[in-house]
Amino acid sequence: MNKYFLIAGEASGDMHAAALIQQLRCKDSQARFVGLGGDRMAAAGCRLYQHYKNMAFMGFAAVLRNLGQVRRNFRIARQALLEEKPDVLILVDYPSFNLKIASFCRQHLPSTKIYYYIPPKVWAWKRWRIHQICRLCDEVLGIFPFEPDFYTRYGYSCTYVGNPTMEEITHWTSAHPYVDTPSSPYIVLLPGSRLSEVKHCLPRMMEAARRMEGYRIVVTAAPGLTDDVYTEYLIHGETLTRDTYTAVRYAEAAVVNSGTATLETALLGCPQVAVYHLALSPLIALLRRWMQPIIFRIPYFTLVNIIAGKQVIRECVANDFSVTNVENELRRLLTDGTYKKNMLDSYEHISAILGNQSAAETAAQIILLHRHP
Repeated sequence: MNKYFLIAGEASGDMHAAALIQQLRCKDSQARFVGLGGDRMAAAGCRLYQHYKNMAFMGFAAVLRNLGQVRRNFRIARQALLEEKPDVLILVDYPSFNLKIASFCRQHLPSTKIYYYIPPKVWAWKRWRIHQICRLCDEVLGIFPFEPDFYTRYGYSCTYVGNPTMEEITHWTSAHPYVDTPSSPYIVLLPGSRLSEVKHCLPRMMEAARRMEGYRIVVTAAPGLTDDVYTEYLIHGETLTRDTYTAVRYAEAAVVNSGTATLETALLGCPQVAVYHLALSPLIALLRRWMQPIIFRIPYFTLVNIIAGKQVIRECVANDFSVTNVENELRRLLTDGTYKKNMLDSYEHISAILGNQSAAETAAQIILLHRHP
């Protein structure tokens, strides 16, 4: 019997880990799965030692407020590893926690193979982590096609296994054939998945969209937030929906809070402008100008532009995130046919770059092939 220990510290990691468990189970019928994660992992047959709802603390202040729980999570993970003595440890994103656990595992369970599936975005920030990752892990399984070249520049290896977002969108579009465009055109707003993002982004998004005459406004709600979070902003008959993919697919244009949603919007073929709120925006804008070559090392903020290697969509970040800037970009998307066509053509190029292989299936094949020390 082969025993797999997986760690996912938030909702997206839980989803990707569950897909990987399903693929491993298909190829290894005697497999047993344990770890830290969420409901999807549990449904896939993983026995949980801790739920990610007790782990998903974002930002320094949140970690500090929950320091006792954070310490308990480390203790639970360490004790579970020593008790289970897994053949394989699979880390899914969540780097601050996972890298510490990988170090513990390497020290106390040297025969356990360690894989990092969906590694930290070291190509964007905290590049020094690449040395730690590759020292601790037997193999790094990346989900962006440019990651292998990045690791090679540092003398390490990384395998591109496919992109889960591309895979998810492909499955969704196959199950939902395209129908006629709605007779009443609309602009869709994706304000983010966290309460703070909605509060900081949605008012400016809404004001800019309202300046587009003749267009309805549709706001997408995040799975973890209740409808009342959005109610105070829907004062002129705007629509709230939880069917994000459908809303994006048929919209004339989108305003998207930067993150995976920008890539989803691109793969669904909707013209967009990306926004991102940062506290102390004027100061951040100044620091970004001077510190970007040192800290960020990449010229773009959104996955769409990073994957394409050029500016495909406008990024209104920090001090550039103003109602006027978003309004101007929306107007261009809605009236400049050549500009819109170039953006959609670039979306097709991004799809080709990502490819159509299944990330979970490819990762499972690699893990099974190399699981023995």
